[in-house]
Amino acid sequence: MKALAIHGKEDIRWEDRPLPEPGEGEVRLRVRFVGICGSDLHYYFHGVNGEYAITEPLTPGHELSAVVDLDPSGRLEPGTPVTVHPARYGAPVPGLEDHPHLRPGGDYFGSAATTPHRQGGAAEYLVVEEHMIRVLPETLPLERAALAEPLAVALHAVNLAGDITGKRVLVIGAGPIGLLVVAAAAHAGAAVVGASDVRTEPLARAAALGASELVLVGRDTIADESYDVVFECSGVAVSLTQSVRAARRTGTIVQVGMLANAEIGVNLAPMLAKELTLRGAFRFSTEIDDAVAMLAESDALDAVVSHTIEASRAVEAFTVARDSSASAKVLLEL
Repeated sequence: MKALAIHGKEDIRWEDRPLPEPGEGEVRLRVRFVGICGSDLHYYFHGVNGEYAITEPLTPGHELSAVVDLDPSGRLEPGTPVTVHPARYGAPVPGLEDHPHLRPGGDYFGSAATTPHRQGGAAEYLVVEEHMIRVLPETLPLERAALAEPLAVALHAVNLAGDITGKRVLVIGAGPIGLLVVAAAAHAGAAVVGASDVRTEPLARAAALGASELVLVGRDTIADESYDVVFECSGVAVSLTQSVRAARRTGTIVQVGMLANAEIGVNLAPMLAKELTLRGAFRFSTEIDDAVAMLAESDALDAVVSHTIEASRAVEAFTVARDSSASAKVLLEL
């Protein structure tokens, strides 16, 4: 079979690999679509993602859809459409019973956080543990189903903000995750969803997904204390400062974008007088099931996928995915 492998900075190869054989409690999948995530871009263009460096060939990809190829147990028929929860959790920790995704240890598809690296889904065939599989509704196309993992991230972030029904919500950063947060916030009943970005093209996509107040950085101004809830999805320090200013008193800020693993300049002083709540958002727990249901409801989120490119043309796909003016979510087709 063929698989993608990142060997280092700007070195990705379409390689031959042995066909994996499933063991007890495992299922072999025939992968169809894999989304390119921000972490994948960092691994390819820099050879590192935050503090995690590639030290051996890494197959990227944790956003995927597939069909069952072989289930030795016989429970899943060949051709059954599925997506995959890409996490394996660490050992239970007191106090984290309801937050398994926050346990230390464990791993995640397409990650160099452990050695050996946890290989990802950008391969023609993939063996996964049975508990990771989510069978898809018949109404959900495989291309759209590849959004289940990033949509779960967005739904988890919205859940962390509490009940946002009837509230004014701002999403800073209209990249793929920001777009899905826009859609998730609108789906959760926000009265108004605003979106902010440095480019016009992502803002147009946000409008198609339910954002009614659009802010182009450098041209428009966000009024202080104008939103009840702010989702910071860009991972830029100045945007976190903007979030603190934009949030109303007793409001909530959810940090969704990955911040640099470094000392950064952020002005949090207004948090005190406003008694703001600042929450971090890390991946998700069970929200992938909600994501599958939401994706099956309508084709509205098809707008998030801007390009589908054959995996053998990975260099082109990663280059397109890096350009937020030209693309939103880029899928690799296998």
